[in-house]
Amino acid sequence: MNDAELQARVRELHAEGASTNHIARVLGVPRGSVAPLVRAIDREERSGTAEPAVSGCWVSAGWSSGLTVDGARDWPDRQRPGIESTSGLVAVLVARGPRRAGGDVSVSGYLVDTYCLGVKDALPPRRMSERRLPTFVDRYFGGFDGPPLLAPIELARHLVWGAVEYARGLGFEPHPDLRRAGGHLGPLTDPCAIEFGRDGKPFYIQGPHDDAARIMRTLERTVGRDNYHFLMGADSFDVA
Repeated sequence: MNDAELQARVRELHAEGASTNHIARVLGVPRGSVAPLVRAIDREERSGTAEPAVSGCWVSAGWSSGLTVDGARDWPDRQRPGIESTSGLVAVLVARGPRRAGGDVSVSGYLVDTYCLGVKDALPPRRMSERRLPTFVDRYFGGFDGPPLLAPIELARHLVWGAVEYARGLGFEPHPDLRRAGGHLGPLTDPCAIEFGRDGKPFYIQGPHDDAARIMRTLERTVGRDNYHFLMGADSFDVA
């Protein structure tokens, strides 16, 4: 890999939220070769046009079910009474803008499997009027129990980027649209305050569009048969 190819791959992985250590492992190069490139990319991004300020951030209620969260984080309603997620699926929505009075806002969304697969889907930035935003928020979270929670952007970063890093350790890459949607989050610059997996262990719950056989083979390879749990439909047990 020549210098140009290395820089291109570092830029790509960095845009997905990968840490310097993870980039070095994936590319098979020393951390010392990656760190200067990451710092240069960060300087370049800071000198460019900044994202509009965050005007709203929401997460689905029950987001922390089964997870271990740093108790020092004063994040809202980590366990809302009466609402407990059993799927590990969490929705995150971030709105930025407007840049000027009366202008549009830009919205990006993320569907996160906190137990195993990381970011399963992402909504690239979508522009809309501020007037339409409340209706869009209600519709985006319509498949979840209860209304979404207003949350700080730091919680969104820890949920999304932390889940990406966790899933990569299990052998799963995030949805490709995260490359376009990740800018609305901004980078995660401190250690993740969330321990992913259900009660600290990977737990794969089959979704309607999953390639269950591929996922199970990946888990067998990366963590071993006795080191994860799974829940699948009866017609899928022959892949286990």
